[in-house]
Amino acid sequence: MGSCVFNVGNHYVHGINLFQATSKIVALAKLGRITSARNLFDKIPYKDTVAWNAMLSGYSQLGLHQEVLCLFHRMRIANARPDHFTFTSVLSACADLGELRGGMKIHAQVVVSGCQSSLPVNNSLIHMYGKCLSALSARRVFEDMNCTNEVSWCSLLFAYTSCGLFDAAHGVFDGMPNRMEIAWNIMISGYGQYGVVELCLGLFKKMQSDSHQPDQWTFSSLMNAFSELKEPFCGYMMHGFIIRSGWVEAVEVSNSIMSFYSKLGSHNDVIKVFESTEIRTQVSWNAMIDAHMKIGDTHEALLAFQEAPEKNVVSWTSMITGYARNRHGEQSLSFFVDMMGNHIQPDDFTFGAVLHACSTLATLGHGKMIHGSIMRCGFHAYVYVGNGLVNMYAKCGDIQGSNSAFNDILEKDLVSWNTMLFGFGLHGLATQALELYEEMAASGLKPDKVTFIGLLMTCSHLGLVEKGRALFESMVSVHGLSHETEHVTCMVDLLGRGGYMAQARELVEEYSRTCQVETGLLEALLGACFAHSEVRMGANLGEYLKVFEPRKEMSYVLLSNLYCLSGQWKEAEMVRKTMADQGLKKMPGCSWIEVRNKMTVFVAGDHSHPYMEELYKILNFLRFEMRHPCFSGFNN
Repeated sequence: MGSCVFNVGNHYVHGINLFQATSKIVALAKLGRITSARNLFDKIPYKDTVAWNAMLSGYSQLGLHQEVLCLFHRMRIANARPDHFTFTSVLSACADLGELRGGMKIHAQVVVSGCQSSLPVNNSLIHMYGKCLSALSARRVFEDMNCTNEVSWCSLLFAYTSCGLFDAAHGVFDGMPNRMEIAWNIMISGYGQYGVVELCLGLFKKMQSDSHQPDQWTFSSLMNAFSELKEPFCGYMMHGFIIRSGWVEAVEVSNSIMSFYSKLGSHNDVIKVFESTEIRTQVSWNAMIDAHMKIGDTHEALLAFQEAPEKNVVSWTSMITGYARNRHGEQSLSFFVDMMGNHIQPDDFTFGAVLHACSTLATLGHGKMIHGSIMRCGFHAYVYVGNGLVNMYAKCGDIQGSNSAFNDILEKDLVSWNTMLFGFGLHGLATQALELYEEMAASGLKPDKVTFIGLLMTCSHLGLVEKGRALFESMVSVHGLSHETEHVTCMVDLLGRGGYMAQARELVEEYSRTCQVETGLLEALLGACFAHSEVRMGANLGEYLKVFEPRKEMSYVLLSNLYCLSGQWKEAEMVRKTMADQGLKKMPGCSWIEVRNKMTVFVAGDHSHPYMEELYKILNFLRFEMRHPCFSGFNN
């Protein structure tokens, strides 16, 4: 473009006037060359409002919402006067970021600047408040408007459905002067997000009876709603309806169908839909990655990721989540590092996934580094991320760090309390776990079935039989929660560890009268038999488990050990032979330790570690100290 001097009077910048420069910024942004657009924008010494709006709009259209807010801040410092185009771009960024506080500040600036009578700005305000789950504020903006249109009504309707306020939403829906297809779609999508599938179908039928034709958004909302159901029949039927209606080729519809089959675990159906889709978007590729990860095929997921023409934060997060879910923690961490290196901004789901990877690896050093990234990116206040931090620190052995992360969560949900409770139980801190439970109850939050699993496990590991009994009984009598297999298993384990074998057996028999007994429950009772040398009961349980679950090695191992304990060597040998004939092998014991951010794994029977001799000496010394604590004060 040359390097001629900027002419203030004619508004020239590097050989072209301000109007041409602004047009060039718009064109570059539309081509996705946002960095080039910004470079040109920064070279303009005297920017008018139109130039600022062009750059703001470019960022907004590409979903770079944080950049929109940063640029708007610079615009205010430069004393440039924002107009209604400015505010619509900035409010859209606040909406997509869920920045309620920032949006409220922008609202104040709208009033000060005199733009509160602008219809597009008011519609943007209603949309922003709806996205930020502040339906009351959205209603106030709507009521203060002198002039409304279909966008105003639909934005208010969206605000109510987003907050789950369906009575108010129906009031708006019924009062709309012109009820368009988008209004029906908002209602159907809202009910679907809250799992009210019957009302989704009712609205869909009424929509057609009122001569409104469903479109791609209607069908994608319905398929997304059906994907949350346990039974797939509604989804199958809707897929057939979509094929007959001719909407199956629509990108949004095919993506929702892929997501439905992916959540269902129908890997082959996902591939069929994907291969039949002519236009593939990022959502299509992300659904394919997720489908591969769900069946544990990390290699095919990686190939799909590499083949995808464009990758967004969801693409990277799908890979990180998939690797963590399939116990490939190191690859999950590696992908997170690559993501940051590619300047992709992680979101709360990304951080939750990579924290899960750190938890499975028990790598505290990496977890702390992730924590630092969370602080820098401003996600430390998100409850989902906070819960991940509580779990990560607890699993990595730092219970103080876990408790600190728990205290940093401003608005704790039930998952927060349950995660901290499990953390205390994992570290054998029964007193703290029980105190936390009392604190949770005092806060007015009702415990769920997961809460009691954590409490009963804590009592079991520490032998608190009477406390465990009281909690077990309070589930039904106080909280109205039914006992499930996990609770009964914990209680059997608790009674068994305490030597109350008859009561443990009675509990199993009582539960089996009304519910189907799972192997985990019987294995807990068999383990108790082994601990207390109850050979007769244990032998009967072991023989039953061999028939009931012939492919699980646990029952064979426990039964063999029980026979060995009682000196019945012949019976023990027969159990081992049966196990070998079935092609089963005992899973070797494994432990690991992190030293200087490096993980060292020890597997039973493996003596290949270069310092094994020194390690055995230390272990023997520690064993001696544990058995003879009176010598622990002496130096060796």
